[in-house]
Amino acid sequence: MPCSTERSRPLAATPRSSAVASAADLRLPVLASRDLLGPANQVLIEHEGMVYSLRATRNGKLILTK
Repeated sequence: MPCSTERSRPLAATPRSSAVASAADLRLPVLASRDLLGPANQVLIEHEGMVYSLRATRNGKLILTK
């Protein structure tokens, strides 16, 4: 079991090449963020009765909020 300091550490983004290789190993779909977010750079996601907003920032980061 990880110690409490490990759990509180933020997760780093996975480099694209590693993420694509991992997705291929698991046969997961890979979506380009521009295709998912569309021209508004934002999409609403319904999950278990809650609506979340996924948006791209000007700095190229993704933010998921309730």
